[in-house]
Amino acid sequence: MDAVILAAGEGTRLRPLTNDRPKGMVEIDDRPILADCFDQLRALGADAFHVVVGYRKEDIISHFGDEYAGIPITYAHQREQAGLAHALLTVEDRIDDDFMLILGDNVFRANLEDVVMRQHEDRADAAFLVEEIPWEEASRYGVCDTNEFGEITAVVEKPDDPPSNLVMTGFYTFSPSIFHACHLVQPSDRGEYELSDAIDLLLHSGRTIDAIPINGWRIDVGYPEDRDEAERRLRTASKPEQS
Repeated sequence: MDAVILAAGEGTRLRPLTNDRPKGMVEIDDRPILADCFDQLRALGADAFHVVVGYRKEDIISHFGDEYAGIPITYAHQREQAGLAHALLTVEDRIDDDFMLILGDNVFRANLEDVVMRQHEDRADAAFLVEEIPWEEASRYGVCDTNEFGEITAVVEKPDDPPSNLVMTGFYTFSPSIFHACHLVQPSDRGEYELSDAIDLLLHSGRTIDAIPINGWRIDVGYPEDRDEAERRLRTASKPEQS
């Protein structure tokens, strides 16, 4: 699979860390977040990286160039911050098969391979990692609505009154059908073309989407304290166990 990395955001909530760099270039344990994303995707067998850039895009392009660890990189420019569905459409002409998608401000140490394996089973049009979080935090994310059997029936982006505390985590696999759904999405109340709305359209058209519970951890680096927590966890994980 190819991999798409969304890294166009300005990261206003991460200031002052993003005063002089894009969000994906904020360092965790002395490395840009994007480098960690690339490593995770490389371990999953990514054939190519397609990076969607925007704010201070030159910083990303000049740092990584046209390859990472032997894997080719292409860049697509999202000229306005109009939502994740809008960002994904910038690479539509480069994708002709199932692909991985990761949000370039997330740090994962989790079962991403389970999502990829589910997509390879050829029964799903999409799969994504989900996580139960505290209710008071759910309004920050794409929230999954479920039925009495625990099956996902809808997703909604950053709702004021979340229907559940089960949220999408920022790692997905899709078939190219997602692009058609992205074209159909209308601007949300926030004025953005939401990826969660495109996923919801797939659900309501009868497409099969599988949600994989997270096994491990992930941190959405939205605020400076999130960067600090991700760094703490990575450093703790790298310490040798005491006998």
